[in-house]
Amino acid sequence: MSSDTSVVNHDDDDEEDDDGETFKQPLARLEKETLGESVEPLFPLHQISGDYQEFRAALRAAEVHRVWIERTFQKRECIQIIPSKDASRCSCGQLVTQHTAILPGAKEEGAPLVQLEVQTTTERWSPLKHTQTSPTDAYGVIEFQGGGHINKAMYIRVSNDSKPDSLLHLMVKDWQLELPTLLISVHGGLQNFDLPPKLKQVFGKGLIKAAVTTGAWIFTGGVSTGVIRHVGDALKDHSSKSRGKVCAIGIAPWGIIENKEDLIGRDVTRSYQTMSNPLSKLSVLNSSHSHFILSDNGTTGKYGAEVRLRRQLEKHIALQKINTRLGQGVPVVCLILEGGPNVISIVLESLKEDPPVPVVICDGSGRASDIISFAHRYCAEDGLVSDSVKDQLLVTIQKTFNYSRSQAQQIFLMVMECMKKRALITVFRMGSEGQQDIEMSILTALLKGTNASASDQLSLALAWNRVDIARSQIFVYGHHWPPVRVGDRPKSPAAQRAGGGGGGGAGKGKARGKKGKGGKTKVEPPEETDPRKLELLSWVNSLEQAMMDALVLDRVDFVKLLIENGVNIHHFLTIPRLEELYNTKLGPANTLHFVVRDVKKGNLPPDYQITLIDIGLVLEFLMGGAYRCKYTRKSFRALYSNLYGLKRPKALKLLGMEDDEPRSKGKGKKNKKKEEEVDIDVDDPELSRFQYPFHELMVWAVLLKRQKMALFLWQRGEEAMAKALVACKLYKAMAHESSQSELVDDIYQDLENNSKEFGQLAYELLDQSYKHDEQVAMKLLTYELKNWSNSTCLKLAVAAKHSEFIAHTCSQLLLTDMWMGCLRMGKSNSLKVILGIVFPPFILLMDFRLGEEASFNSSKENEDTKNKDDDNKSSKDTVSNVDTTSKKGDEEENQKKHRRRVPIGRQIYEFYNTPFTKFWFNTARTRFIFEMQNTEMSSSLFHHQHINRTCGIMYMVYLMLYNYIILVKMERWPSLQEWIVISYIITLGMEKVRQILMSEPGKLKQKINVWLEDYWNITDLAAISVFLLGLLLRLQNEPYMGRGRVIYCVDIIFWYIRVLDIFGVNKYLGPYVMMIGKMMVDMLYFVVIMLVVLLSFGIARQAILHPDEKPTWRLARNIFYMPYWMIYGEVFADSIDRKTRVHSKTQSTNSPDLSSPLSSPSAYPNTRGYRRLTVSCQSSPILILCPDLSSLLCPHPP
Repeated sequence: MSSDTSVVNHDDDDEEDDDGETFKQPLARLEKETLGESVEPLFPLHQISGDYQEFRAALRAAEVHRVWIERTFQKRECIQIIPSKDASRCSCGQLVTQHTAILPGAKEEGAPLVQLEVQTTTERWSPLKHTQTSPTDAYGVIEFQGGGHINKAMYIRVSNDSKPDSLLHLMVKDWQLELPTLLISVHGGLQNFDLPPKLKQVFGKGLIKAAVTTGAWIFTGGVSTGVIRHVGDALKDHSSKSRGKVCAIGIAPWGIIENKEDLIGRDVTRSYQTMSNPLSKLSVLNSSHSHFILSDNGTTGKYGAEVRLRRQLEKHIALQKINTRLGQGVPVVCLILEGGPNVISIVLESLKEDPPVPVVICDGSGRASDIISFAHRYCAEDGLVSDSVKDQLLVTIQKTFNYSRSQAQQIFLMVMECMKKRALITVFRMGSEGQQDIEMSILTALLKGTNASASDQLSLALAWNRVDIARSQIFVYGHHWPPVRVGDRPKSPAAQRAGGGGGGGAGKGKARGKKGKGGKTKVEPPEETDPRKLELLSWVNSLEQAMMDALVLDRVDFVKLLIENGVNIHHFLTIPRLEELYNTKLGPANTLHFVVRDVKKGNLPPDYQITLIDIGLVLEFLMGGAYRCKYTRKSFRALYSNLYGLKRPKALKLLGMEDDEPRSKGKGKKNKKKEEEVDIDVDDPELSRFQYPFHELMVWAVLLKRQKMALFLWQRGEEAMAKALVACKLYKAMAHESSQSELVDDIYQDLENNSKEFGQLAYELLDQSYKHDEQVAMKLLTYELKNWSNSTCLKLAVAAKHSEFIAHTCSQLLLTDMWMGCLRMGKSNSLKVILGIVFPPFILLMDFRLGEEASFNSSKENEDTKNKDDDNKSSKDTVSNVDTTSKKGDEEENQKKHRRRVPIGRQIYEFYNTPFTKFWFNTARTRFIFEMQNTEMSSSLFHHQHINRTCGIMYMVYLMLYNYIILVKMERWPSLQEWIVISYIITLGMEKVRQILMSEPGKLKQKINVWLEDYWNITDLAAISVFLLGLLLRLQNEPYMGRGRVIYCVDIIFWYIRVLDIFGVNKYLGPYVMMIGKMMVDMLYFVVIMLVVLLSFGIARQAILHPDEKPTWRLARNIFYMPYWMIYGEVFADSIDRKTRVHSKTQSTNSPDLSSPLSSPSAYPNTRGYRRLTVSCQSSPILILCPDLSSLLCPHPP
């Protein structure tokens, strides 16, 4: 139920519009008249604090609201005594001796009460003639006393002729009630009566369940007598068991309320005693109600003042719309329990309403209910009864109401009038065969009693969120759906949203257009005239509209029911409908608007309509990396612009501009030249539909944080594992964004939990697939997903940082298989590969996996070569296979034969093409690219997977040469060893540029951003840049050559740090590298705290010891350096006391010669400080986490 539902006045459209704007104008006018010019602040507004201004604004709003209530709602008081049959009482019900009133024309404030005189007249007393109205003086909050706990309820005293639109506005705007989806009006006996315990229990539970599950309002008489007492007992039982409060509104006559004087007061909170006086004819209010409307017609001790007001208010509520989408009016049902003759008249009036109000009768409750129930059971379809039944009814009426024969005859005629519309009457008989509870009777009575179409009935069930009603009452065999309007052509998203429709996916009209070069014009198909096809078309459109409502209202059970009953999601989901779903304001709170604002990099207007182009940018932003959404591709943008732009020319389908596949080298310009313009029909509804609609809907549900809907849609459609990983990544990214923004923690936690749930689903699916078939599971991991930016499940898991998924046995075996290539895995793999590199003939002794045993990372050329070899040697392989199966040789003999079957050239090629070999041999940092080809699917299984690994042997050779050139004396021109190092680094830089240009993203900026996401790429960039800077200085004359040498020396630190990347491959060292890397990040927070201490001590120390220091950069350095070295035990004792300071005039032979032009006086202490800080950050957590190591380093004394 939406809280922004408008209140519509259908009785007088000039007084109030859909949004209640006419009420805002008198409120503003009242504020100006009462407060605006008469109340001035003591100080100018700019001198008043913000809190005081807010407090004063709240006071002004409360005062304006109070004035509006008193000017809108009135009370009535008798101003003329008209004697009744009892001479001591006026016809209004008051005692003559206590009859006082304010004289007409006198002002209410301060006017005295005057004793009225008895009028000798034969005129009949009338509320319109003998009462006067004045502003209401009783409204606020009631606190009921006398119970176990205090109940509170809102109340107001109004005149019996108050306008229903004003009352509804009061309830919605002031009492903050949401418009109901159902109105249950309870009628029955006014006098106390007893119900059978079983019937009372069933009645109470069914009534509360109907109200809670549908969001209904319950209208009663409000006082604690008769049927209202039983309703109050049911409400009390519910409030004691559940925190949810049912909206029960009591509409009672002001004159019959006991202790009503306690309620007089304007905008007050009044205590009210619920203990009634047994001798009084008045009644107390029922404490279980939440709101009271006290109707005043000037009488005292008489019922009936509320009848007209209650009927008009019920009619006005029935004209309101359930919500802005469904367009259904609020259904009203009349519930009858027991009752007297007046209840029969109420039933007849309800059935004669336009539209009629369905009635539910509780059989067995007594009196009027039993009479109507008996007549309903034995009357015919036309409402007539037999003579025997008639006589029996007349006798029953006489005995029940103690009436005469003529009076009973009148009641009988009223009952027969009711039976003429027996279809609108539903009788609940407890214990009868096939009879459900009273809740189902109420809801089914509304469905069959309103005579609504099936689509309207489905809308009601949607509003109530009762899928059981829809399943049992609407979707039945042989049900015929009525015709509805069918859109002829797809509308633009803006037009769809303005019209409130569900999108234009069902259009049939075709625009005239040319096709090909022949200039032939399409002929529009004739309009459909077949009644059966028209009925089927209307049925389909009704279901699709219901599906749209169910998605918007987040009704998962209804979506499932509609799919089961014939809704074709491929036909249903169109571009306008999907955009309407993204722009819905209903449903749970989500962060989509904030993410769109961040992506658009600017504030969005309040009425901004999100487009699919925006959603594409959001998906790329959340998925990160090189992910490319199809909504942002040129083909989709061109189609979107042509279909829904301001102008609708014939769309151009650009062949060769589909950005799904990576562009080949040097063919971009050729493709642009070969673009072919093909005319397509822009009015073809198939263009606005999607190939994988469940994918689009699941992404929509995830972005709008509708977890239950997302889980349901995940179960439908294709690629369940990929969808689960995408949802996991999207939720995790949105959780990160919410943590960075000023959102509540609950949203972050909900998003994190949703991400974990989808991650667990992906893991379980992989586990079940692996247990069922290992090969199929590996293919699932490496299958290229066209709809997800050509990614793979393994790549999506890496993007989502799903460590459990990657650590699964299936994923690890696949990665190992790709890492080893065509080499057969065994013991001492590293040793065998090194021996093969050092001694190439050893390659011939290795085992290779070819044919069916080939690994997943066989390149396309290898597959082609293998196929050719298999074709050329098919006969030989067949004979060999027969011989092998016929002989029972051992495995070694089979392996020897297998090695003999593999060509020597193929063995050498596969050995050097294996990633494991490249790791140990390559002279540059290797990009481990898994580009697998599946010969059966003829599609690549793994896309460019950037698992960067450092080279092995050749990298060590490079480091040794680098060590040599910086340790020995540097000559004027580079030596051979230095030229080798220079060429290595320059070629490595060229390789990095190639990696950036050949990466997946389309734009250069995005290529660079994706490349920089890897930490080791940043390290390489820094190392290469620093070395090139040093090379530029090194080639110059002194003193620049010395500075270049110092840069060489500092740069080698980066290259040694990259050795950790080699350790990352090792199963023993790799975890330690990862652990220490994370520790370093966490220790940065400790360093920030340490800097505060260093700064405070360093400034004080520098100021005390060096009061005459001049402003230099060395001063800023000394503030940090001296205190920093003191952490490691260097106390600088010679500089503590200025008088005894001793300067050493001799220099140790072991100290570095900083006066040399090839050295730097500041580089050595800088690097030394960095090393100490790094070692401290690494060693401290290790000593904490490894107590055994700590005990070895720091043994306890014996």
